Amino acid sequence: MIRLAVFDCDGTLVDSQANICVACERAFETAGLVPPPRAAIRRIVGLSLVEAMQILVPQGDEALHRTLATDYKAAFHAMRTSGELIEEPLFEGIADVLATLADDGWMLGVATGKSDRGLAHVLAAHGIADRFVTLQTADRHPSKPDPAMLFAAIKEAGATPATTAMIGDTSYDMAMARAAGARAVGVTWGYHAVDELADAGADVVAETVPALRHLVTAS
Repeated sequence: MIRLAVFDCDGTLVDSQANICVACERAFETAGLVPPPRAAIRRIVGLSLVEAMQILVPQGDEALHRTLATDYKAAFHAMRTSGELIEEPLFEGIADVLATLADDGWMLGVATGKSDRGLAHVLAAHGIADRFVTLQTADRHPSKPDPAMLFAAIKEAGATPATTAMIGDTSYDMAMARAAGARAVGVTWGYHAVDELADAGADVVAETVPALRHLVTAS
């Protein structure tokens, strides 16, 4: 039996909100718009960019949403190439959780709203890329909570929904897990509140990183 633990990235593995907020603000400024409050930006972390912009600018049309998404990518790329990116640290204890789950025989994956390039940069920066057997991003899948990327991860790893846990910090992650028939494991150190995770279908919620491993492996 193959057991698979699939992790969201932003807000679950790494604390990336600073870079996301700055890139989003610059995208809005490029479009001549007033940037939304950072609290609003943190709410859309985990979604693919066009869907995120639809929420941030509900009165906008499709062309504006796509322009903002493109400008966000350009801003983030410019920050990366200029060395301006703010450090995106692993949440304390996450590296140990990944190591322990791997030692326990779990296969590991990532399902994220990041691009392939963005995810590769983060994993390489922390030296954990080799931990994961499947990496699913917004480049190849519709936005969460659509379960496409989780289904792809399950297929690539040779697991089943019943033997898969999806770990994430947002209601989008929990809804995706439920739609795929996987175990939904929420975490509280990210960007959505506990009650939102529960309302979206979390089976369990880890309030500390050390508790996460036990909640993932619990039947």
